[in-house]
Amino acid sequence: MAIEVRVPQMGESIVEAVIGAWRKREGEPVAVGDVLVELETEKVNVEVTADQAGVLERILKQEGETVTVGEVIALIAEAAEATAPTAGAAVATAAPSPAATAEVPTAPPSAPAPTTPGAAPMVRATPAVRRLAEEYGIDLAEVPPSGEGGRVTREDVLRYVAQRQAAPRAADGAAAPAAPTAPSAAPVTPPPSPPPAVPELPPLLIAPTGRREERIRMSQRRKTIARRLVEAQHTAAMLTTFNEIDLSAVIALRNRWRQQFRERYGVSLGFMSFFTKAVVGALKAFPLLNAEIQGDEIVVKYYYDIGIAVATDEGLVVPVVRDADRKSFAEIEREIEELARKARERRLTLEELSGGTFTITNGGVFGSLLSTPILNPPQVGILGMHKIEERPVVVNGEIVIRPMMYVALTYDHRIVDGREAVLFLVRVKELIEDPERLLLEG
Repeated sequence: MAIEVRVPQMGESIVEAVIGAWRKREGEPVAVGDVLVELETEKVNVEVTADQAGVLERILKQEGETVTVGEVIALIAEAAEATAPTAGAAVATAAPSPAATAEVPTAPPSAPAPTTPGAAPMVRATPAVRRLAEEYGIDLAEVPPSGEGGRVTREDVLRYVAQRQAAPRAADGAAAPAAPTAPSAAPVTPPPSPPPAVPELPPLLIAPTGRREERIRMSQRRKTIARRLVEAQHTAAMLTTFNEIDLSAVIALRNRWRQQFRERYGVSLGFMSFFTKAVVGALKAFPLLNAEIQGDEIVVKYYYDIGIAVATDEGLVVPVVRDADRKSFAEIEREIEELARKARERRLTLEELSGGTFTITNGGVFGSLLSTPILNPPQVGILGMHKIEERPVVVNGEIVIRPMMYVALTYDHRIVDGREAVLFLVRVKELIEDPERLLLEG
């Protein structure tokens, strides 16, 4: 009797996913706990494991297909059924029979059937990368990977294709005896060659005008990001107010205690813990920025779960630091570091991504001098940090050079008035410029 592999529950708000990479192939034995397939959801990637040992009998949903929670995606033959034929074969081969021994090794190779480029399940690659490999007619198993965990990236495929296309050109330019190298490239059927003006670029799709284009299927996460950003602009009355902060005091404090902090707590003293504490202090003074709208009611929250935006290869994710008001600087820095690492390794859980009450995003790490962040619904406030830049400012009637940062607060004007928003940002500024106050108000 075959065991059904179903799409598991992945959170109340997630009802569908996209089949990522199959880790097992048909005919391959599986043990309890073995990862069968990776699902791409709007928030995190989920690994589906085997609940019972046996053999992966049939894959019902291929990579790139959209599936819903509870849908059957594969069948596993129970261990007894899977071993029965082999037991019979063992009896039959008790007397050394050339025919029997010849049949035993031929069965496993027929299962992989690696005739379709990119179908080898042991190759780690996203569906988009696999489709790219199919367009060029290459086997992903032949492409040297450079991504994390041995994952084949889009750049790896393009580099491999460029090398394959360059080989025939090099052979043609050398001499006629180089012709025997052509058969090695003959099985490959790449798309039409690009215009002579850019022969070194591997074409992905040639438009009627002869210009090079590329079509990339949006991942489930990217589609969700796009949908939520559009919804935020259509449902919230977003406004942004700006200010600038002198970071001299914070930088001096960090320089004075950085080494001792690292030795004592095993983590660096960064800017995010200061801004997290400052935001908590400002939220306590202006609680409507720590609220959300539910129907005709405003729900004000007196707990402080601060979302910290983290950029990954697949888009922006916002893991949450729970009860930030109860955590020390070291605990906040340690948790942010751990969440950021898990985000880049795609190991965040739904619990770590849900339920934030306010968000902080730092575009300054990429060099942004000024921007207007977009709300993360249902939250009504988000603070944007930016690049630290030395600028001339007037202090006590004198022009001095100070490390300055522009900050931006985007808020939902439906429940937050401009006065509250401006004063909130002023409070953040005051707390950062006088870090000692963070011990009292943050």
